[in-house]
Amino acid sequence: MSLRKIIHIDMDAFFASVEQLDNPELRGKPIAIGHDMPRSVVSTASYEARPFGVHSAQPIATAKRLCPQLIIVEPHFERYKQVSQQVHEIFSRYTSLIEPISIDEAFLDVTDNNLGIPLAMDIAKRIRAEISNELHLTASAGVAHNKLLAKIASDYRKPNGLCVVHPSKALEFISKLSVEDLWGVGPKTALTMHRLGISTVEQLRAMELPQLMLHFGKMGQIYYNFARGIDDRPVSPDWVRKSIGCERTFDTDITKHTIAVMELYNTMLELIERLNKHDFNGRTLTLKIKFNDFTQITRSATQGKILRRKPDILPLAKQLLAKADVDFSRKPIRLMGLSVANNRPDTATLDKQITLDL
Repeated sequence: MSLRKIIHIDMDAFFASVEQLDNPELRGKPIAIGHDMPRSVVSTASYEARPFGVHSAQPIATAKRLCPQLIIVEPHFERYKQVSQQVHEIFSRYTSLIEPISIDEAFLDVTDNNLGIPLAMDIAKRIRAEISNELHLTASAGVAHNKLLAKIASDYRKPNGLCVVHPSKALEFISKLSVEDLWGVGPKTALTMHRLGISTVEQLRAMELPQLMLHFGKMGQIYYNFARGIDDRPVSPDWVRKSIGCERTFDTDITKHTIAVMELYNTMLELIERLNKHDFNGRTLTLKIKFNDFTQITRSATQGKILRRKPDILPLAKQLLAKADVDFSRKPIRLMGLSVANNRPDTATLDKQITLDL
């Protein structure tokens, strides 16, 4: 069986770069995309802001403290979608096997590409050049024989970089990475791995499959494969994200309703950023609460409208919190999360998806 040729394209600081493109006065300056309000979070930080420690999902107040000259720019999501469509039009010149991961990144399977170009590296170079010449933006690309390695490679030489992982060098490439670099390894999983003495992919590969299955269940098989550079997931143009969510584990358990509402607000802001980034149109909001005894509950509500704006999500989230009827004195909250599901694209979005998949 011949190896596939997979490219992962990731636009560099996409939202910030589009704003700097549209407003020359912002070029070369540290900017952050977000709402300039005390409890808002950074959606994207320009590369000029990152040396100061400014990054995505960071409270705006913290970002401004780290970088006093930081310019906060209100997001223009319709404009980002427009540019994203232009980027995907460039992709479609080479292949119809395009799997959008979010508004600013996608996988491409160019094994059998439209132009018959034998080397995926050459296609990646051409795509990056066309994005630069036609859209005046930069993109980073990773090239490999599977999605796992291509995604990791695209991060390897950001910004405006290209990294190719040859199959013969895959194990060498992945061995030196930390386990946090692997898909599916979040903070909690990483902490468990660290407790088992696993910090690098090489150390993960030394673990036997039964041990990984014992500690991580079905994901143990996936981590076992990933540690060996194995990933058989196809590039799926018809893949549809089922939900978008975010959750927070608190340093100190929440024992008061007022504090819970404040944290609910912060979680809601992060959720809205993710919904817009992924252009997700869901109608069901779910509140997840985990208590200090590790029991958890969920409360959900479905609306007849798309849930993406603060006026629509915040009142509903508060209603779900009230519906949970938490006894804070008896069961403090250690984690709270919000997610939106029931993704039913409206006609305009569906038309966009069809256009992109042609």
